Amino acid sequence: MTDRSFRNLNHLEKSASTARLLNLLRVAREHEFSEDWIEHPLFQTRALNQSLVIKHRLRRDELDLFRGRRHISTKIVLPIDTTDLKAGGRYFFVNEIAFERMMKGAFGIGPDHPDMVLMRLIDELPSLDPFLLREQLRRHGHDPAACYFGISDSDLDRMMTFVEREIGPLVNLTVGGGKAAAGSAQKFASKILSNDPGDRMEALGVTLNLAPEQYHEGVFCWKGFLYYKWSLGELLPDALKVAEAVSKVKPHGQVTPNIRAYLAHSRESLRRRILAACRSVSTKLKIYDEAYAALTVRANPNAFRDFLLEAPATFRTLGEQLGVLQHIVSYWNFRFGPDAGLISGEELMDVLMDFEAGLAGRDDPAPEPMIDRAAMAA
Repeated sequence: MTDRSFRNLNHLEKSASTARLLNLLRVAREHEFSEDWIEHPLFQTRALNQSLVIKHRLRRDELDLFRGRRHISTKIVLPIDTTDLKAGGRYFFVNEIAFERMMKGAFGIGPDHPDMVLMRLIDELPSLDPFLLREQLRRHGHDPAACYFGISDSDLDRMMTFVEREIGPLVNLTVGGGKAAAGSAQKFASKILSNDPGDRMEALGVTLNLAPEQYHEGVFCWKGFLYYKWSLGELLPDALKVAEAVSKVKPHGQVTPNIRAYLAHSRESLRRRILAACRSVSTKLKIYDEAYAALTVRANPNAFRDFLLEAPATFRTLGEQLGVLQHIVSYWNFRFGPDAGLISGEELMDVLMDFEAGLAGRDDPAPEPMIDRAAMAA
């Protein structure tokens, strides 16, 4: 394996978003003595199961590491010292050139090894959000321990006020208003957002009319919808700005007729696609709002419970659409930020084609057909 240092692991562990970082080292630290973690690991290879998995925005000097063009990749960081992240680490990209040879040399695992299959399944995802990740793995026959599907501390801190506000109607329904409601809302929010699968609150299970064996699944799904609703609120203002910027962006320097024709068509079409994806996510989340209203307005816990237990299939489309939107916003702000240089017509076409590929093939139809990628390259 190539020896590459990765130095800001401490900062990354503390600040990275849930959608960007899967911190397997932290999971190992916190659950190494739990039966579930021991018997149902994510990766069979110990070093991989104590790594940091990152959705990484590729730099220009990293593009040649892959056979095809892409702007986001899955980076696996192996800490040099698992007790001191300041020591840095070595890393590799999933599916980079010579990926299989590196895995054979470093870990002795071949292309059909379960860990290789798992890394490629993770690489297919636009983000690492735990709800999308769990559904991706379950669809392909993998069911690792529940402790792998938590939310990062940085996102938990930012979500807390939002979740307290969201569950306010339920708290008022159960304990009434005033100071008691405020304290209960904070307690309920902490329990719902807890990353500890053993962190129970029986009153919450009773309120939702969940049997003990349904409790964790129901609360996990509720946390998923709260996470997606919060994520959309955080992302939407920037996504709308990028949609408008995409329709107006112009390249620097001379532009060939083919590229000019592509840009003329794709900019407005991409703007519509981004807006359509935002509307689609919002519409799916309104279904959750309606189910929650059945609980808090019509006092029908069974309807809300049934909705939660049947909801995981929704995580796939929600997670994929939000992941693509997060990538578009993140890359656009990186490439067109205040310190970014001018962009050529060829590079701009490549960026827009990447956005187009991310938005294509989702469950919701595009506003209009896009220019064929292969034909444009020809």
